[in-house]
Amino acid sequence: MKQFDYVRPATVTEAVAAAAQPGAVFLAAGTNLLDLMKGGVSRPDRLVDVTHLDGLDGIETLADGSLRIGALVRNADLAHDAEFARSYPAVAEALLSGASAQLRNAATVGGNLLQRTRCAYFYDTASRCNKRAPGSGCDARDGENRSHAVLGWSESCIATHPSDFCVPLVALDAIVEIEGRGGRREIALVELHRLPGDAPDRESVLEPGDLIVAVRLPPAARGFAAHARYLKVRERTSYAFAVVSAAAALRIENGRIAEARLALGGVAAKPWRARAAEDVLKGVAPIADAFQKAARRALEGAKPSGDNAFKIELARRIVVRALTLAAAGTPARIPALPASPFASTSGALHV
Repeated sequence: MKQFDYVRPATVTEAVAAAAQPGAVFLAAGTNLLDLMKGGVSRPDRLVDVTHLDGLDGIETLADGSLRIGALVRNADLAHDAEFARSYPAVAEALLSGASAQLRNAATVGGNLLQRTRCAYFYDTASRCNKRAPGSGCDARDGENRSHAVLGWSESCIATHPSDFCVPLVALDAIVEIEGRGGRREIALVELHRLPGDAPDRESVLEPGDLIVAVRLPPAARGFAAHARYLKVRERTSYAFAVVSAAAALRIENGRIAEARLALGGVAAKPWRARAAEDVLKGVAPIADAFQKAARRALEGAKPSGDNAFKIELARRIVVRALTLAAAGTPARIPALPASPFASTSGALHV
């Protein structure tokens, strides 16, 4: 492993200043970063440890009814918070479907948002990868690519974003609070990640020194609690990233869908909000025909990036299944196999 400097700032302001230097990266749990460093994929000159900064590890309901989640809150702590699980059940289910219990106990909310792709060619330093080494090429284009992107990809990169957590957050209009050299600002989570274009090494809109300090769910997000699900298809039921996933949330009034939220994972370099499909669902009865029409609209423009044409049809079916489950109502318990299409409804209590 390359030698590096280790810095432990005392304040957020000091952390931002330290990380603004060339070659610096933030360190929280390190569940992704340290693996990349050990494999020589990431070679930072400086690690800026933010794990002991005050004020970044709390969960609080604000005066306007929104929920603010500090960037250092652990994934497991958030998922098992009873009030959070009741109010945002699809987000809790997504968190519990990611990685292993040990990793969820360590991983942080902020780190989850910024985890790197799990493309095998990105991890293999002997392979060409424009994300890891800009301008070197993309061996995934002609390689083993059945799990790669079908939406928003470019000739430069066909990798996907691996987060489960981000998918329902995007569907629920989550906001990201960022501390940078110019002070505090906020952006919609859906705008945080970039599509690859011709610069896949630029994965987000963050600038050097920018630190995610919190994620905020708006008051309206609670209104979907009664009809919200996250569904994930993976190569094996546990400890695997999504081949395709979907977060569906509905607000049903008088037997019709008053409002719908839908987002996909595993299909692009960022969590994919399917707004056109949401428009299809507004004002209609929650029936199979409507869900199938929405699924077709959600995958409009999708095209294979290699040997992965099956993902398009799989994604359509997962959208239909997620919408069907959401319409049936959020179960009282998180499934024992969270987000699995094969799960029973026995598991942890939401209420």
